[in-house]
Amino acid sequence: MRDMPASQLNPRIKNAWRISDAIWIVIVFLCCFVPFALVSAIAPEEEWAGFVALIVAVAFAVVFVLCVVVLPPIRYARWRYELTPDYLDIARGIFWRKRFIIPFIRVQNTDTRQGPVLRAFGLASVTVATAAGEHEIPGLAIDEADLLRDRAAELARLAREDV
Repeated sequence: MRDMPASQLNPRIKNAWRISDAIWIVIVFLCCFVPFALVSAIAPEEEWAGFVALIVAVAFAVVFVLCVVVLPPIRYARWRYELTPDYLDIARGIFWRKRFIIPFIRVQNTDTRQGPVLRAFGLASVTVATAAGEHEIPGLAIDEADLLRDRAAELARLAREDV
C-alpha cells in the first residue's frame, strides 16, 4: 500500500472546524428544542413536550462535546495531502477513510475559497475540479493556498500540453 501523503493542514483549522460545527449544532438544536419548549411552557399538561425537550437538550450536549472537543484533533490527524508533478494525493476520514489520487491530466479548474470563519483564522481552502467532481483541501494558510492553487493549475496545464 502507498504511503500516506506528507503534508498536513494548518493547525488553526481545528479551531475553525470547532466554531463552524458549533454554529451548525446550535442552530439545529434551537430548531429542534424551541418548539417543544414552547409547547411545554404554553400547555404544562402536555408532559411529553417537556420530556422531548429534555431528550433534545441531552442529545445536544453529547453531540456538541463530540463535535467540538473530541473529533477536531482526530480529523486533523487524518487529513493529509501531497502535490507531486503527476497527481494530487488526498487522504481523509475518521471512520470511513477516503483516498483520492487526482491526475493533473483530469484537472479542469483550481480555485481558493474563504468563508467568514476561515477568514477569521487567516485560512483558505483549495478546490480542484475534475469532470467527476470537486476535491477540497481545507485549512491552508492563505499564501500556502495561493501557491498550491497556482502550482496545481500549472501542473494541469503542463499535463494537457504533454498529450
